[in-house]
Amino acid sequence: MHRVWPLIAVSLFVGATAAPAAPPVPSVDAAPAIAIIIDDVGDNLSAGRRAVELPAPVALAFLPHTRFARPLAERAHALHKEVLLHLPLESVDGRPLGPGGLYRDMPQRDFQRILQTNIAAVPHVQGINTHMGSLLTRYRRPMEWLIDVVYGYSNLYFIDSRTTAQSIALNVAREIGVKSMERHVFLDNVQHAAAIADQLDLAIARAHEQGVALVIGHPYPATLAVLEGRLPHLHESGVRLVPVSQLIAIDQQWRAKQWRLSLSPWHRDAKNSKR
Repeated sequence: MHRVWPLIAVSLFVGATAAPAAPPVPSVDAAPAIAIIIDDVGDNLSAGRRAVELPAPVALAFLPHTRFARPLAERAHALHKEVLLHLPLESVDGRPLGPGGLYRDMPQRDFQRILQTNIAAVPHVQGINTHMGSLLTRYRRPMEWLIDVVYGYSNLYFIDSRTTAQSIALNVAREIGVKSMERHVFLDNVQHAAAIADQLDLAIARAHEQGVALVIGHPYPATLAVLEGRLPHLHESGVRLVPVSQLIAIDQQWRAKQWRLSLSPWHRDAKNSKR
């Protein structure tokens, strides 16, 4: 059940503009679906431009208050790409978060005020995903503060980048009722073209097995080169590339379908016959 969070200056809400009307969500019985987010956009203009110009509905996640976040987000929106706030959260190794970082020891009012300022700093924002966060996403109270703010914007979704297996962020988002999903595959922990291509193949296999796959990469030269070459031909692998918001809707349909199947007598009998 959603909790009411303290009132913070209403003027901060202007940064989250109304999202354009979403296209109809394809049937869950259609081809498996993949969505891709490129993180860490905003510091480097040339890399950011190249990411924004990728030949597909790839989403861009912008670090708040970075030099090029606003013009690149405007360009992404003009090209009908989804724009996310890449939200800096405290990590276990204590790496500096840069402007707009959120930490465990912040009072709730400061935490939520900074979060809303971050949202306002990225034009056309449609979703939020986590940057670092391997420490903060383990703690319920700050995750409730975060998701309560997201809930206050009717048009925002939340993505747990899942930088730790101990993250509870997705569970909190679903409890409160925010449209949400978690990352399944990182493309470029190893920044070599062959390794990145292998990770993209892993995502394709995951989509075929589970119906959907949410992929996160970064504007590294090797990552962008692989995507520029592979994305125009992705359909040849039997998957479709969709916006993140659409993938969340497809995932909800897929999970509901699996739940209904699990309740059917035929499904239970089929499982029992394999024992």
